[in-house]
Amino acid sequence: MPTFDKLTIGISVTSFATFQFLFHFVSSWLSEQLTPGFNKLGARQKIEWNSRIVSTFHALLVGCFCLYILWYDEAVNADPIWGDPFWVKINVAITSGYLISDLLLIICYWKAIGDKYFVTHHVAALYAYYYVLGEGLLPYFGNFRLLAEFSTPFVNQRWFFETLGYPKTSAANLLNGVMMTIMFFLVRIAVIPIYYARIVFAFGTEAFHRLGLGPQCAWIISSILLDIMNLIWMQKIAKGCYKVLHLCITQTAKTQENGKLE
Repeated sequence: MPTFDKLTIGISVTSFATFQFLFHFVSSWLSEQLTPGFNKLGARQKIEWNSRIVSTFHALLVGCFCLYILWYDEAVNADPIWGDPFWVKINVAITSGYLISDLLLIICYWKAIGDKYFVTHHVAALYAYYYVLGEGLLPYFGNFRLLAEFSTPFVNQRWFFETLGYPKTSAANLLNGVMMTIMFFLVRIAVIPIYYARIVFAFGTEAFHRLGLGPQCAWIISSILLDIMNLIWMQKIAKGCYKVLHLCITQTAKTQENGKLE
């Protein structure tokens, strides 16, 4: 039976409270200082805006922590299933607090930010992290999934630009769209072979069998669910990026043609 130590619980609760505070108090104040367009938004748009500000902050925080662990935590890299999970548990506890906070906001403001895919994503992630936090299992794999957060700031920035009325073909929107597509592919799709190669390498070993059926299912099922959603999102992002680039190229060609005719 998984047991949660006081440090893990404390960090998760602190994370939850911090992200709630950022959503309800800090985001609106900060956004008013950064862009006058925030005050022109409707109530539902402001809810989603604040949610995305918090999401970006969380992504940068845990993403950088994730890279640090992958580069410098020798125990976790040497033993991905049973390695010392201390730093991973801290990072995952921060993420778990955020996921619970975001789930609460999604439920409370369903008409504004309700999304069944996000609910599925959060629940699947929490299901897997339950074993990382409770028993310290699978630290490498639990931390590795957090690489995906590096695409989140670009996804959110696209929404900010569109909400503020930036044309899709504007330089800022185009640059962010291309970077979003590239980053999403790198941290969510390109890493899939690396992730599952480590799973195959560990499969059938004594360390794998010691996990038991519950953790094994949580690990494999949640991984598959998350990657199916990542592939669906990647397809949508790639199509959107292609359409905007094609539109931009078409408009540029027409402008040049009109210029020659004149």
